[in-house]
Amino acid sequence: MAERQGQAAVDGLLTRIGQAVMLHHAGDREEARQRFLDLWTEIGEDGDPLHRCTLAHYMADTQDDPFDELAWDLRALTAAEELTNDRLQAYEGALAVRALYPSLHLNLAADYVKLGRTEAARTHLRRARGASDALGDDGYGDGVRGAISRLELRLGEGDGAGGRA
Repeated sequence: MAERQGQAAVDGLLTRIGQAVMLHHAGDREEARQRFLDLWTEIGEDGDPLHRCTLAHYMADTQDDPFDELAWDLRALTAAEELTNDRLQAYEGALAVRALYPSLHLNLAADYVKLGRTEAARTHLRRARGASDALGDDGYGDGVRGAISRLELRLGEGDGAGGRA
């Protein structure tokens, strides 16, 4: 019974994060950002790494300042790195979490491009490409691989042929 209640709380929190993401995608960036901030306060700096990773990953997209975007993307990566294999197995979406790494590194690469830090961008772009084997053969995976390829071309990395998008 207690395990079900814990799972319901997790699902509820992830649902609320998803609702804020939908607000952002619908164009209500300010409301989404405020909801993310409220959820961040609720989760806390030491909260569940899966929640912090997911929330910070999406919070970064609502930022106007590229330094703030970078800070949130770094929080997302830090939280993802706290997820151990044992911890990941507790979540049904363990593979989905691993599949976030290409996107997390891609976002950091894009942040560093915006900030004119090309070498840092290239480092994270190589990490994104290296982690891309965790991506599924689906729309999400194709989209991330395509974005990696486009940024590779922009930065003159590789041949840019790895993406299918």
